Amino acid sequence: MTFDSAAELAEALRRAEAAHGRHEQELGHPDADWPGWYAQYMVDEQTGDAGQAASG
Repeated sequence: MTFDSAAELAEALRRAEAAHGRHEQELGHPDADWPGWYAQYMVDEQTGDAGQAASG
């Protein structure tokens, strides 16, 4: 996974943050493993599978 600029990476992190916020709302509590969740979401997003990470 690569990003062309820091701005592109920052935008990907913002998308992951928004999706993770929805994930935590569904969980009903903070997710202590948010770094792993973000990483998987970003990988899945790059492969066109972001909906998978967002739901689980």
